[in-house]
Amino acid sequence: MADKFLTYTKRSDFLVCVDSDGCAMDTMDIKHIRCFGPCMVAEWGLEEWRDAILERWNEINLYTMTRGINRFKGLVKALGEIREKYCEIEELDILEKWVKDTPELSNAALEREIAKKDSICLRKALAWSSAVNQSIDRLPEEDKRPFSGVMEALKRAHRDADIAIVSSANLSAVLDEWDFYGLLEYTDVVLAQDSGSKAFCIQELMKRGYAPDHVLMCGDAPGDMEAAKKNGVYYYPILVRHETQSWEEFVAEGLPKFLSGTYADGYQQEKTQQFLHNLGST
Repeated sequence: MADKFLTYTKRSDFLVCVDSDGCAMDTMDIKHIRCFGPCMVAEWGLEEWRDAILERWNEINLYTMTRGINRFKGLVKALGEIREKYCEIEELDILEKWVKDTPELSNAALEREIAKKDSICLRKALAWSSAVNQSIDRLPEEDKRPFSGVMEALKRAHRDADIAIVSSANLSAVLDEWDFYGLLEYTDVVLAQDSGSKAFCIQELMKRGYAPDHVLMCGDAPGDMEAAKKNGVYYYPILVRHETQSWEEFVAEGLPKFLSGTYADGYQQEKTQQFLHNLGST
């Protein structure tokens, strides 16, 4: 995990961190609608309530303030509601405890936990997560494309700032998707699920010598905003259902204000309020 941070070399005084799914890549909806939800229904045998469960899964993970939640946190939230409304979920309390206590939410960490304490729910969660990854891998590459304007935004930002992908998605999926569309050319480091939380990744990157007011996190979910807040850096939201406009504004207004030192002059507050309103929290 630490190797990427140790070998990373700062190129510029400015750093722009960019989330992948639902932010740079138009992949969040398709992954949840075609992969995450259906794989949960299949793994736990929930076909009897399929439509209602999938609708609720999408609400949790896409269109409310829990958008972008870690897959395992989203899973325990959904399964908890399913237990209350539809059927028993065997040993769910063991999965809930692992999600609450583990410092690393990943397949590898879950495998280590199963080796220490076997549990049917832990094993089913691992099988589900692995099935999700396989299902995502089978999605056609042309269905996993960047939002309009992302290439132009990365090209422009890379002239004056270092670019870090900071994502909670599977590393191989991020690399494949960004490489397929030629976006890796405009990035300096790729940090995904295996590198730790987004807040941790930003913190470690800042140890390379970036001032807090020279760091900007671009994201589409509350977790991205919280990761920025925890590190005292700026946040630029990519608004769900308004992604193209968000990237156009990033090039026209957000990036220039960030580079000129005027981002805090009312613009950060304005963008935060837009973000919260768009997810229905204000």
